[in-house]
Amino acid sequence: MSKRRLGKGLGAFIPGGESFITEDSGTGAVELPLEKINANPNQPRKDFDEEKLREMAETITNYGVIQPIIVQKRGDAYILVAGERRLRAAAMAGLKTIPALVKDYPAEQLMAIALIENLQREDLNPIEEANALQLLIQEYGITQEELAAKLGKSRSAIANAIRLLSLDPLVQNYLEQGILTPGQARPLLALTEGERQRGLASEIIARQLNVRQVEKLLRALKKKKNVRKAIGKTPEVGELLIAELEEKLRKQYGTKVLIKRYGQEGKIELSFYSDEDLERIAGILLWEKKDEE
Repeated sequence: MSKRRLGKGLGAFIPGGESFITEDSGTGAVELPLEKINANPNQPRKDFDEEKLREMAETITNYGVIQPIIVQKRGDAYILVAGERRLRAAAMAGLKTIPALVKDYPAEQLMAIALIENLQREDLNPIEEANALQLLIQEYGITQEELAAKLGKSRSAIANAIRLLSLDPLVQNYLEQGILTPGQARPLLALTEGERQRGLASEIIARQLNVRQVEKLLRALKKKKNVRKAIGKTPEVGELLIAELEEKLRKQYGTKVLIKRYGQEGKIELSFYSDEDLERIAGILLWEKKDEE
């Protein structure tokens, strides 16, 4: 999965903010006990790749923590501002202390740093990214257009990311796990019922449908729904897929095609309307069989 980065970063929110997150270890770092450092409640990342943490821990064992974390003094302890992966990896490596830069930020800046540090550095899953963007909008009281301008993104990209939060919780879970991509899941927003979103999501996963196929399936679902509105029936996804196959075969053979299923079995019926029509269809079938041989 490619890393998700947002363009302009902290500098758009906080003058000089980019200097808060830098590859340069800088000066003024102090060694702080890990037990005195508390997690940031605004950390958008909820799940951390254990394998990547182990790799980082091994690097820390061999070379130490090259880049200090950033913390803020909070009573007798510290709250982590940026560098949670480094903190976790240091603990995994058995370190008791970690180099840290102690900064003092207003609460709103603390949130921006925590969120954008992750949005720029981490490969957040789509739901973590959406939550982070939503939180920035809520806390700063800005519009999607303003946020897009600050981050160097299009408004549609911000809107599409946040819209994923309207999906059924199970579908969101699929996105978090990487089972579905945003492109596969976004068309499901056209279905208002969570049960239908879950059902179609399962079909997408089982049949490994790509984005184009999902969009086509949703268009077919919309048309079918309009046709059957009067009798109150909602077509199953399997039925829609069969209808799509029937249409492809109709174009292939130039005649009416019916696919009938009986459990896992079934049959395909090709209609003909004259001796010449039968000969034409048979010729296509026999030619295809010859090609296969």
